[in-house]
Amino acid sequence: MITLDTIRKRFGALDVLQDVSLAVRTGAVTALVGPNGSGKTTLIKIVLGLTRADHGTLHVDGQPADDAGAYRRAIGYMPQAAHFPANLRVGDVLDLVTQLRPGEAVDDELARAYDMDGIRDKFVGTLSGGTRQKVNAVVAFMFRPSLLILDEPTAGLDPLSANVLKEKIRAVRREGRSVLITSHIMTELETLADDVAFLCDGRLRFAGPVAELLSHTGGRSLEDAIAGLMRSDRAGRRAAVGTAEPVPVLPWLSPEPTGVA
Repeated sequence: MITLDTIRKRFGALDVLQDVSLAVRTGAVTALVGPNGSGKTTLIKIVLGLTRADHGTLHVDGQPADDAGAYRRAIGYMPQAAHFPANLRVGDVLDLVTQLRPGEAVDDELARAYDMDGIRDKFVGTLSGGTRQKVNAVVAFMFRPSLLILDEPTAGLDPLSANVLKEKIRAVRREGRSVLITSHIMTELETLADDVAFLCDGRLRFAGPVAELLSHTGGRSLEDAIAGLMRSDRAGRRAAVGTAEPVPVLPWLSPEPTGVA
């Protein structure tokens, strides 16, 4: 579904992504995790075509990520906080998005579950954060994209609404579509993710099935495993200070992770 090969991105003197190679499996939910500043947002922006990699290649659903941007029609994106025009009604937003993709079948399952008909006449600027997040989810899933990129998707949602969204994610996976999801709620990711990709300081430190990560780290949960990776990485960087070569901190990983097979 997504294949990234030796992606590099630099902003000034800062290496944000360093030779990231990752393959996201078709029909699976992949959790993209890492500490703040690890490069997750930049990686997502590159996949979305919002910024360009300095080096490397990207394919989405078999299509190269070129300047024409046709590959983006296969992507549904749910940002952490959507910024719809405050002076538009909810119905205006949904109608506008539909008009941008004329003739395409519309998936209205989330719209019905979140009762969008009941709030069509409300202005976006008057909505609560949770209700805006529901509109955000409806738009992301609307055209049955083969790839969903979800950034903190349950942020602001009440437990019932979050459960509805998580069930929709599971349904997408059963249909053979792919999901790339970021969240700081590890317990949530553990119930959804098949695979995990761990970024730290712009480098991909692990990519593979959740079960493999738990086995290698001995963690009882995904939260334990990720916390262990972060502690190991920090310890390695401290040990590397003043040495000519970085100290390998995760010896059970290959030097150049190839991603999820």
